[in-house]
Amino acid sequence: MDEQRVGISFPPKSVEVGKEYDVAIQEMSRRGEGIARIQGLVVFVPNTQNGDHVKIRVTRISRRFAEAEVVGKEEAEEKEKTED
Repeated sequence: MDEQRVGISFPPKSVEVGKEYDVAIQEMSRRGEGIARIQGLVVFVPNTQNGDHVKIRVTRISRRFAEAEVVGKEEAEEKEKTED
């Protein structure tokens, strides 16, 4: 007989592996990774700091969180716009 978990359901994920998203890092994890949220899903982003605005690519999705890598930082673009 197959065991089934009763009362535990995980909603469909709001992100997909390989897709890119623009996010703001809202806090830091205990391991020193930045934490962003995409439609409530926690996304761990290494090499970021609180307050960074970055473009990320999702590399892994688990039941309760996702992991991503930085593919671009928006800080340089914003600075260029304000200097004009």
